[in-house]
This record gives sequence, C-alpha cells and structure tokens, in this order.
Amino acid sequence: MSDRESARYVAAIDQGTTSTRCMIFDRSGSVVAVDQKEHEQIFPQAGWVEHDAQEIWHNVRTVAAGALAAADLTAADIASVGITNQRETALVWDRATGEPIYNAIVWQDTRTDKIVTALGDGDANRYTATTGLPLATYFSGPKVKWILDNVDGARARAEAGELCFGTMDSWVLWNMTGGVDGGLHVTDPTNASRTLLMDLDTLEWDESICRDMGIPTSMLPEIKSSSEVYGYARERGALRGVPIAGILGDQQAATFGQACLSPGEAKNTYGTGNFVLLNTGTEKVMSRNGLLTTVCYKIGEQDTVYALEGSIAVTGSLVQWLRDNLGMIGTAADIEKDARSVEDSGGAYFVPAFSGLFAPHWRADARGAIVGLTRFVNKGHLARAVLEATAYQTREVIEAMNADSGVDLEVLKVDGGMVVNELLMQFQSDILNVDVVRPVVAETTALGAAYAAGLAVGFWKSEDDIRANWAEDKTWTPSMDEKTRDRLYAGWKKAVTRTLDWVDTE
Repeated sequence: MSDRESARYVAAIDQGTTSTRCMIFDRSGSVVAVDQKEHEQIFPQAGWVEHDAQEIWHNVRTVAAGALAAADLTAADIASVGITNQRETALVWDRATGEPIYNAIVWQDTRTDKIVTALGDGDANRYTATTGLPLATYFSGPKVKWILDNVDGARARAEAGELCFGTMDSWVLWNMTGGVDGGLHVTDPTNASRTLLMDLDTLEWDESICRDMGIPTSMLPEIKSSSEVYGYARERGALRGVPIAGILGDQQAATFGQACLSPGEAKNTYGTGNFVLLNTGTEKVMSRNGLLTTVCYKIGEQDTVYALEGSIAVTGSLVQWLRDNLGMIGTAADIEKDARSVEDSGGAYFVPAFSGLFAPHWRADARGAIVGLTRFVNKGHLARAVLEATAYQTREVIEAMNADSGVDLEVLKVDGGMVVNELLMQFQSDILNVDVVRPVVAETTALGAAYAAGLAVGFWKSEDDIRANWAEDKTWTPSMDEKTRDRLYAGWKKAVTRTLDWVDTE
C-alpha cells in the first residue's frame, strides 16, 4: 500500500497462554513499545484448563491501543502487523453471532485422554506418518471433537456450516478483520500442523482424519502461508487499515525471531512450558525418539521449512505454581534468590508432570512428584529443584534431538521469560555441556511474528536482514565436571520413573 511506504515500524500481537501483548519493533528489530494484559486461567476441574476467548479479544484491542499510545504512534506509522499465539488451544464459535459456544480449551488440558485412547485403538502413532504427531491430549483436533460431543446442539450446528473452529491466531485475525462483518477465517501451516488434522506434505486438511474425529471440514480455516497479506485491520480498531501479514505459532515465531533459519540451528523458549525447535530445512525428518515433526515456517511461495520439536509442558508454570498455589515466593523473580541460598538441591528432584509428560515420553498417565526428600531439604533446596527440573527436561529433549538428527547440538540459543534467571542458565549449560546463548532481544516470539509480517510487505527485504539483526547478549559456558553431571542426571531419570502409571486411564 502506497500510504504505508513511510511507515517506520511493524507491530506484533502475541496472544500467549497467560497474557496478550502488542509489541512494536523498528527496522533493527529493537523494541519500541509494548503493552501487556493477563487473562484469567479457568480450572473447572482437575486436568481441565480453559480461557475466555471474549476476554482475550478485548485484551487484544486494549494492548494494541496501549502500545501505540506508549510510543505516541498511530496506525499510519505501522507497516504491517503479525500474529503469534499459543498453538494448540482450540476454540469453536458461531459464524453469525461471533460468540464462542464454549470456552477455549487450552493446550495443557487433559480432558481428551479417553478420546485419544479410543482414536488410537492401541496405536498412538496412527496418524504420525501424515501429521508428524502422536495421538495426545496436547493437540487441538481432539479438543474440537470434545466440544462437538459435549455442547448441546453443537454437532448439528457444525454439520449445518454454522460454526468455525480455530486456534487463537484464527480467532484474533477473524475479529481484527471484521468478525461477523466479513472476518477472514484463516490460519497458517505452523498452527495447522498442531491440530492432528493437517497433512504435513500437502499443507491441507486431511479429510479422512477429520472424518475419524467427526469434525466437518466446513468448520476449518483456510491454510495460507506464514507471511503474506491476509487482509486489513477493521476500521474500529487502533490498527485500522494496517495490513495483517504474518501468522506463526509461538514456538515457530521464536525460532524465526532467533534467526534459526538454516538446517541444524536450534532454539529453546523458556515460557509457560519449554519448546526446543531444530530447523531441518525443507526435509521432513520423522522422529524415532519421541519428538514432533512440525512445520517451522512457510514464507509466501517459498518451499515449506520443517522442524523437529521437543515440547515440555511445565517449566515457567511450575514457578507460578510455587508462587500462587503454595505461596512460597512473592514474585517469580524471588525464586533465584531462594535457590542461590543453597549449593545444590539437597538430593531433591521435582518432576512437574501436572499434565502428564510430553516429549520425549508422551505419558498421559504421569503426575507430578517431589522425590529424594530428607529432613535436610529446605525451601531453598525446593526452589533449586524447581529450576533444575526445567534444565533436566531440556536435556532429555536435546538428547532425543541429537539422536534423530544425527548431529550433536553445539550451541543452544535461548529466549523467553525464564532466561533472565542466570542460575538456571548456568545450570542448563552445565547439565547439557554446551554453550547457552541469550540474544539482546529475548522476546523473540513477538519479534518472529513481526519479521514474518514485515517480509510480506517489503519492510525487511530478505531473511538476511533478520540474520543481521540478531545479536548476542550473554553466553554461559559449562563449568560442571562430567562425574557430577552424570550423577545428577541419573537421579533425574530415576525420579521420572516415580511419576509413571499414576493415573488409571480406564
């Protein structure tokens, strides 16, 4: 658009698990402004996690206006806007009214355990060759089936074409482009590849899997690339008239923002959960070691880029649990001070299998456990065990990734909220025995979505601009001896076995 040629910034809507924010970036990839708002976490019963999608849409509008106001900008200053989102969270809404027929069911939710067991009929890898995913409660397709099975009249309305399904990117885009008044029902391959419904090769919905799950394909959004102009923000919003030109699921967005754009480059995002992604290029590498094969990104008409992913359900949310459920710390930042009050975890291990175990185990029957307790263990030891759990789980995933790729990881790029915790970053380097590198802009999820949107409108000319923008902030190098490393990790592996077979899935 000619009226955008003088625009100096790109915006990103980052719709995350615990909050929504709008971030504005300049051409160097530096943060110009940010506004953020948390939303309610709804826990109707054990294992169920929901969000109010209308609250989230309200927050999107609030933070978009807030970020512009913080930098004294208007929509005319914004070249384009990208969307990134919590990926597997599923929502079904009415096309005519725009009202969700049920709360969004969050990726952490485990209510679909019986559905995925029945679909697998003894084979959790029934759809893996097509989708790259095992049958697990993590993914959004079975969540849609649960909604259609359990909300009165939902299945008949879906079959009549009255309902839309989408992950949160689709919900935000639909509303931003007009909602009931011409809203676009679109997703991108990174989000579609997390539904258990998309063919990884064709990037199209697989009709036979949709039939198996009883999901009418009329509900599903159109799959477009991760970087193209989908439409324009509607007139009533703060971003009115701005092209919406990028969609990437949060972990793929972080990979893009970390400039992991060549095969063999990997990043780990430390957020509510942890997610390690390894770029495998245009080759689709199928995991033999409990990882996921997923779409990394697709830029316009370019070939699809794939990734191997290790998904860890509970890392940052374990610190929140310590704060909110136990009241052991006042703020998340307090945990580092407590953990530094002791030399080690005192032999205690905390395996946070609150939603079962994700990669590389995929055990829905597991539940959280603290093991190795003695009278010696105090608050500081438990704080340290909480932090160390994140590093141990990351090592499990990295070992699987090394085995699948045939190449040992030499450097781990890290981002997300927990990377400010220097004790954790040092322990991560120690237990992996590799360098851990934090970039100057640690909020790479929003940055990746901004890059996708900016590439689509020529704000950035090519991926070389993204590589040039990436800059190192700090590197941690291993300082632990091999004997200690092996002893501690052996203890972790033993602790994991204590969490298994806890839930009777029958």
